[in-house]
Amino acid sequence: MTRNAFLATVCAAALGFSGAAFAQQTDLTIAIQLEPPHFDPTSAAAGAIDSVLYSNVFEGLTRFMSDGSVVPGLAESWDISEDGLTYSFHLRDGVTFHDGTTMDAEDVKFSLDRARAEDSQNAQKALFAEIGSVEATDAQTVTVTLSKPNGSFLFNMAWGDAVIVAPESIEGIKQTPIGTGPFKFDSWTQGDSIHLVQNDAYWGDKPALTEATFKFISDPTAAFAAMMAQDIDAFAGFPAPENLPQFEADPRFQVLVGSTEGETILSTNNKLPPLDNVKVREAIAHAINRQEIIDGAMFGLGTPIGTHFAPHNPDYVDLTGMSEYDPEKAKALLAEAGLPDGFTTTLKLPPPSYARRGGEIIAAQLRAVGIQTEITNLEWAQWLEEVFRGKDFGLTIVSHTEPMDIGIYARPDYYFQYDNPAFQALMTELTGTTNPEQRSALLRQAQKMIAEDYVNGYLFQLAYPTVADARLRGLWLNQPTQATDLTGVSWSE
Repeated sequence: MTRNAFLATVCAAALGFSGAAFAQQTDLTIAIQLEPPHFDPTSAAAGAIDSVLYSNVFEGLTRFMSDGSVVPGLAESWDISEDGLTYSFHLRDGVTFHDGTTMDAEDVKFSLDRARAEDSQNAQKALFAEIGSVEATDAQTVTVTLSKPNGSFLFNMAWGDAVIVAPESIEGIKQTPIGTGPFKFDSWTQGDSIHLVQNDAYWGDKPALTEATFKFISDPTAAFAAMMAQDIDAFAGFPAPENLPQFEADPRFQVLVGSTEGETILSTNNKLPPLDNVKVREAIAHAINRQEIIDGAMFGLGTPIGTHFAPHNPDYVDLTGMSEYDPEKAKALLAEAGLPDGFTTTLKLPPPSYARRGGEIIAAQLRAVGIQTEITNLEWAQWLEEVFRGKDFGLTIVSHTEPMDIGIYARPDYYFQYDNPAFQALMTELTGTTNPEQRSALLRQAQKMIAEDYVNGYLFQLAYPTVADARLRGLWLNQPTQATDLTGVSWSE
């Protein structure tokens, strides 16, 4: 060994350097606010399931990219018949589930038939309503025949509710999710975290990360503390927007502020008196000061909306003027509805800060026009059981993060129980329309119809702030669907 080489070795040892010190990091600890109630995205409305598992563990025939585009997933290509009724999906070769079993056409048939079955528990069963039959033509080909053309079919197949699962693992899917994605489920410490590891047998490009831990931190103060201490590497959907300037000023961090598909609404039980009266619902709409809610609950992050549609969508119509803040008009409408002294109803709030913080502001705004609210804070599982499934509520606040989901207003049994045959007919017409210009016209008409019926109180489009270590690359800026896609995430050297 030369004298220079010897000195270099001694110096490296003294400073604690080794070859491993220069190895690029391949693990990630990322926090989100809500913990999944279980791991089956095909049988629950909880978006937190997709937040962890979409594209990481489970995949569908098609998938959403970060810009909202739909690209091939487990189907590498497809053919569509001239009448628009038959889709022949050509599956990728060499795809296996995490338990080592082969993913083939029979698994696709099982998944789609299960989702559309009469006893299906799929929260978005309407996505599969036009499917007339599913046939496994051969091991790598699935033929789906629709009962009528559906211009959104490939889009629908990209939802987390349409991922492909296997009959062999379906019984235990809620506790042990077995998909085809680039990450495998490793463990779940309930109330704390979920650990994923890289899938060595993945059919596609392997992710840069070898393992990832999802931490669940619901409290905004705890979220700030964990991020500042760098106990976590990133927080997707950071729940304390008032702290973002501190992170922006700190070179250790990067702050990404994107948009979502999340229409944040004051959901209203349209079948519960007196909320079944359109004048009462209109009064509520005029009692709400959207900007005050955005400023007070979200510290300015959020875009006002006047209907259930994302402002970044090219077919969006700005209808905020129909429900502008006018408390005197709200009082007059209540008097016209026979309620000059107002009324009392429930306001049930799920955990997200937009709901808890926004709920207090909305309660004060409603109180100013004579509407009293009995506030109840619910955990997410309670909200799903009591409000979403049980329909036991007057008002609630929730962000609908599903992409392009105005079609939920055509479902009378949906939790806010809006039953309008004219709107249902409009959605049926939209489903059967493939011409882009005609679809745009129908979507604009649909937005106006629900705004005129004041079905819900339309508040704002949810922004999506992410705070991350400055060295991280590949995190999604926007949320075209509720997902924390780690497939393109890496550490810079």
